[in-house]
Amino acid sequence: MRLWAQVIKELLIYLRDPSVRISLVVPPLLQLFVLSGAATLEVRNVDIAVVDDDLGRASHEFVQRVAASYFVRNVISAPNPDAVAKLIDERKVLAGVHIPADFSRDIAAGRPVEIQAVVDGRRANAGQITANYLDAIARQLGADLAQTQTNGYVEASVRNWFNSNLTYVWFIVPAMTGILVMFSAMTITALSISRERELGTFDQLMVSPLTPLEIVITKSAPAFVIGTFLASMMIAACAFVFHIPLAGSLPLLLLSTELFIFSMVGIGLMLSAICNDQQQAILGAFAVGYPLIMVSGFATPVENMPGWLQVVAQASPLEHFLIIIQGSFTKAMPPHDVFANAWPLIVIAFVTMSAAIVIVKRRLE
Repeated sequence: MRLWAQVIKELLIYLRDPSVRISLVVPPLLQLFVLSGAATLEVRNVDIAVVDDDLGRASHEFVQRVAASYFVRNVISAPNPDAVAKLIDERKVLAGVHIPADFSRDIAAGRPVEIQAVVDGRRANAGQITANYLDAIARQLGADLAQTQTNGYVEASVRNWFNSNLTYVWFIVPAMTGILVMFSAMTITALSISRERELGTFDQLMVSPLTPLEIVITKSAPAFVIGTFLASMMIAACAFVFHIPLAGSLPLLLLSTELFIFSMVGIGLMLSAICNDQQQAILGAFAVGYPLIMVSGFATPVENMPGWLQVVAQASPLEHFLIIIQGSFTKAMPPHDVFANAWPLIVIAFVTMSAAIVIVKRRLE
């Protein structure tokens, strides 16, 4: 009964103030919608400069295909390469294309041809993606025009599994769900004990009949409840607002989400027990959160990291949860694969919660 009373008390601390209720729920949901559009991995609305020294059928077809591409906003005709260089220097275009004078003739004769593309290196990521788009257009044009030729051309047919149209929302929104739930659960718990210490009520907690285990349970309950609510709202938004197909098992996804929240609550409690005030707790949450994101595979594949960092990444709950939530939405991840990434969450949660209990016990002593 005393444990239940403490849990209710902790929940009321967060829910009795309307401003606190709003700050706990509204910002994460707004961030989900804003960041899903801002943190895009696509390149759109690109201006391309073209120098066409050929003016033949093939070059005209290439320019038309570039202009019709979904990522291109305007195709600007330039008289010479110097004009292209000036446009790139003034940031009026992201890339320039130079079509040689014998472009159409070489294609008709079945000879290999080259198109020079110049990209603004100051925008390295967008420039590289744009260069790949232009290369794909050129290759497809060569394959289409070569179908009537007698010499051999081999066309590669590319198929993207699980996300055939490479829709970035299908990747970014589930990932943002994990990141926002991580910060919400960790920050709420990080503020729990440190708030008591800052307000001077930690002494009352020390003389209460609660054991360290009961204190940890009461302090983790609000974050667990609020984190579960936010995660459910965001998963629903993924399916019904962003129309991401949920191909996997919803019960397994929800169970994995609970394990993920549990592991992040343990990390937050460790921070809360160590920090002396709420400001330290917030800084600690962000100091821990951003490295967890960097090694989670959200921006850079874990396989591309150094070997020692790949080992460190296995200790990140977010790394395992991103595999589960992204696989559940687009891949129909089988149960054994879900379990393979869920059991590390159980281990992390057990270790962090045990450490939080030990730290709280030492603080009480």
